[in-house]
Amino acid sequence: MIRFGPAGNSDSFYDEGYKRSEEAPAWLAGRGLTAYEYSFGRGIKLGEDTARRIGREAEACGVLVSGHAPYYINLADPDPMKREESINYIVETARRVKWMGGERVVVHVGAQQKRERGEALAHCTEGLRIAMDTLEAEGLGAVRLCPETMGKAAQIGNLVETLGFCKMDERLIPCIDFAHLHALGHGALNTRTDFARVLDETEGMLGQERARKMHIHFSTIEYTEKGERRHRTFAEAAYGPRFEYLASLLAERDYEPTIICECNGTQAEDAAEMMRLFYHCKTV
Repeated sequence: MIRFGPAGNSDSFYDEGYKRSEEAPAWLAGRGLTAYEYSFGRGIKLGEDTARRIGREAEACGVLVSGHAPYYINLADPDPMKREESINYIVETARRVKWMGGERVVVHVGAQQKRERGEALAHCTEGLRIAMDTLEAEGLGAVRLCPETMGKAAQIGNLVETLGFCKMDERLIPCIDFAHLHALGHGALNTRTDFARVLDETEGMLGQERARKMHIHFSTIEYTEKGERRHRTFAEAAYGPRFEYLASLLAERDYEPTIICECNGTQAEDAAEMMRLFYHCKTV
């Protein structure tokens, strides 16, 4: 089934008096949302007891949890010790996602820095393999890693690179961040045809069935000549990309992704709007 939900908690969650993430699943379910991405972006601080409480609440409410590994992971780092640390961050994120009953961990694989692109890609590929092997060895093999498309040229993870990572092993699920692709291409996703090209390329490299189950990040975004600057909201009409174009394609192609909204502060409300647009396309 297709799922919609936010990355983290919306401003409205706190404005309504809620404070703890274990309260989020019921709050989301009350809005018809069925996904929730817990962010470890700035560090892994979640304890086992709290994680399991979130998991119990999520299961009871029909909300599927995913996790976002720390932003500072860099599997392309020239220092072997730092690459090892990055792999450990991935594993520790997966451990907590499993405690929460989740199945997917989104990963920013790294940055090129001052290295040749090919060398950086090779280290990222090796790091993902080691991370997957470590997950299997520690009983975490059911948690799938989702390499994410990135929004700046200096980062590893354009569409072809991300799909290339996933092609090497069926355990990897692509996280297609359409806002990042829009920013990386300096406003590349403006029509239904633009979005169709992304889906077509994904299907061409991974096959239709794997593409149908992709992980999606979506928001509007502000960008500069260097790429991504900051995420915006659906209400800010000056910014793209717009979900209307993607919604009809997902409906027509019978996709069943998990779609996580990363809009700035309105992620639950805008996730609900994406859900409305999708089901409208399914009925027309």
